[in-house]
Amino acid sequence: MIAGLVSAVLFGAATPASKVLLAGMDAQVLAGLLYLGVALGVLPLVVRGKALVQPWRADRRTLMMLMGAIILGGVLGPFLLLLGLEIATSGSVSLWLNLEFVATVLLGRFVFHEHLTAKGWLAAGGTLLAAVLLAWGEGTTGILSVSLVALACLCWGFDNHFTALIDGFTPAQVTLWKGLTAGLVNVALGATGSGEMGNLTTICASLVVGAVCYGVSVTLYITSAQGLGASRSQMIFSSAPFFGLFLSVVFLKEGFTEVQGLAAGITAASLIVLFSEKHSHDHRHDAAYHVHGHLHTDGHHDHEHDGIRVKGSHSHWHEHDPAEHGHKHWPDLHHRHGHKN
Repeated sequence: MIAGLVSAVLFGAATPASKVLLAGMDAQVLAGLLYLGVALGVLPLVVRGKALVQPWRADRRTLMMLMGAIILGGVLGPFLLLLGLEIATSGSVSLWLNLEFVATVLLGRFVFHEHLTAKGWLAAGGTLLAAVLLAWGEGTTGILSVSLVALACLCWGFDNHFTALIDGFTPAQVTLWKGLTAGLVNVALGATGSGEMGNLTTICASLVVGAVCYGVSVTLYITSAQGLGASRSQMIFSSAPFFGLFLSVVFLKEGFTEVQGLAAGITAASLIVLFSEKHSHDHRHDAAYHVHGHLHTDGHHDHEHDGIRVKGSHSHWHEHDPAEHGHKHWPDLHHRHGHKN
């Protein structure tokens, strides 16, 4: 649980820290440096896994999913977010980041054909209402800033689905290649423009923020998910925007408005509704042979390792026999089935 909380605090701190860095640097350059920092932050996790996957050797489908995640989630998403952050308070932007959840569930329903229950619709509607209230509270710049952040969250919504469909990479490996590639692209694009590149101190600070607030945060989240399970870890991590709001008020001396308080309350209630959902039914798994990070305690991976008992998450090619069972689940790599209603 501690790893999950620290992950949420670090991720929440990224928004107010980026607000400070934007004062001396172009938004696109900063977006690139932050994601280069992400690559540095997850590099130890990839090295520890003793396998640096070469994406150009992946099959066409996996490569397309990875490229989509890099372009939308690594290049466009952070750049749009920072453009919105330039003209809005970091506290409001922190809460607007919950729109990523709305984008993810709506894309899942209408594009990727996932099942969405009444509670899911209610949670998405509540989060959207909170975003509208915050935009109204920001005044004349609210519409533009929330639109930019919403577009960034839409990019990350696609990124989430693409990443979930990537077969053959661990989360850390995907994050490494996304951070490295997208970071270099945004820095190069920013450098060719007329924006402020920043001094050496600002550049180093940007890399540190990316490495710690994103890279280390991702590493701790993966650690938390392995120990607590994906659902509980996501519940803890969903507190990140609230930490962002708190840190903006305390360290940036931004005012805490009644509108922000109301929006935070609606958002919290929406998340509670979402995580109270219990989606469970009998479903069938077809035979599969693939590679991805997995645990032997998740109910789907009971294969042998030459008599050796494996603990913790690991990745290798493995085979699934056909199976039919019922349990609580989410639309992850192993649960892409249809629903009768």
